[in-house]
Amino acid sequence: MGEAVRQALPRATIESIEVERGDELVLRVRRDGLVELMTLLRDGADFAFEQLMDLCGTDWPEKPLRFEVVYNLLSLSLNQRIRVVVATDAATPVPSIASIWPNATWYEREAWDMYGVVFEGQTDLRRLLTDYGFEGHPLRKDFPLTGYVEVRYDEERKQVVYEPVKLTQDFRNFDFLSPWEGMTTLPGDEKVHLNRIEGPKPQGTEA
Repeated sequence: MGEAVRQALPRATIESIEVERGDELVLRVRRDGLVELMTLLRDGADFAFEQLMDLCGTDWPEKPLRFEVVYNLLSLSLNQRIRVVVATDAATPVPSIASIWPNATWYEREAWDMYGVVFEGQTDLRRLLTDYGFEGHPLRKDFPLTGYVEVRYDEERKQVVYEPVKLTQDFRNFDFLSPWEGMTTLPGDEKVHLNRIEGPKPQGTEA
């Protein structure tokens, strides 16, 4: 099927065809040919991928094109799946496919919110999972685990305020000992330890 897709396109849109995990077809494509490819996969009689099941991002900071946008498609009529991957960086937008599958709007908003990937032609590119005043993109691998700002309600100002993250020293010292391993003696255990020291009593004796 990968070769059929490659031959159906008028130009070299497909960068590579791979089969991962034994039976998962993956097409890596150029950004400028993404919309043409997706239209073919939806409308082509031999492909008939009616549904966009998922769109997500991955971050590879060591690569020049650090972000990959991953599209998972499903054909109900032909019972087949395909994965399409396109690479980009933080400045170069990826064409939106919301005109092909309208549900892509939700996924593209999520990918922009979490990774900062911009989708050209997406008219509703707003934050989805973070607050509107949130700074940065939390799923980037270079994003600090504590974030940049914290949100709290200020009782004196009677409003929600944003402040730089501040961690007190008490919260920087962590005890990684499991509570089940840390509790060696519980109330009532002294009877068990006493019985172990004395040993079992002979049968027939009174307690």
